[in-house]
Amino acid sequence: MSVLLLVTAGFAACKGNSGTSADPCGVLFGSPNAQTGLGLDRCQPSCTCGADTFAPPAYDDAFVRALVEAWVPAVAYPALTGDPYAGAPPADDPPGVVCGVLRLGTPDALPRPYALVTYASQSAALAQGAAVTHFGHCGACSTLSNLAVYMRNSDLTAPVRACGFRTAPDGGTPFDGDVACLVELGFDLPCAQAWAYDTENTRAKCLGVCLPNLSASYNLPDGGLNPCLACDEEQSGPVFKWVAGRTRRNSGLPNAICRPCSEVQPLVHSY
Repeated sequence: MSVLLLVTAGFAACKGNSGTSADPCGVLFGSPNAQTGLGLDRCQPSCTCGADTFAPPAYDDAFVRALVEAWVPAVAYPALTGDPYAGAPPADDPPGVVCGVLRLGTPDALPRPYALVTYASQSAALAQGAAVTHFGHCGACSTLSNLAVYMRNSDLTAPVRACGFRTAPDGGTPFDGDVACLVELGFDLPCAQAWAYDTENTRAKCLGVCLPNLSASYNLPDGGLNPCLACDEEQSGPVFKWVAGRTRRNSGLPNAICRPCSEVQPLVHSY
């Protein structure tokens, strides 16, 4: 059994009541900053559950740059053609599903092409020679260039929120302005659309909650989310996860919003 499988199996035993502050792994997982509302005594970029510890490496600039420059999807993910929030809420993935990077071509061909493939399990992905890039099915944000955006920005809340207020030039819609701004952050078009639809839905469902909490700390003293983030998580989170595929938590990446370790997938990126 691989090291990844062993660590994940250990953390699976620690899965408790997702979203609560009473987490079986103890300290929350994240990279707190001045807006978080918690310190390193409550939130750290590592998780310890029993005998198992997950501490993701600090991915340096060269690694992140290579995700963009050294790799290219063999088939580009298509742009979204409609609002994913207009339909029924999606079902969860079966347990164990992962998104894998299946390397194509030869190592000396740069940028090297790859395919994003959804596998039923880590073991199935590894058996096919794929590198697991996140847990759950592949989606609009699963590409390595979008992973690079997550790695470069430990706190996307403020810039994504700012993009939501961007107006489009030349008579475009506010949605167009939001997408253009998100593309400027580094997201490709389909992933930027996924984020923009999330913002639109959260604005429609959570505006009354979010306006008085725009400057609130991300986490409450008990470790929970502030009311705006909690509303976004409930009203927009399931569809965003389904469309985007990749999230920080299922990619093993800490950020400024601290989460229970039981919600985090232990994953070290290596391509």
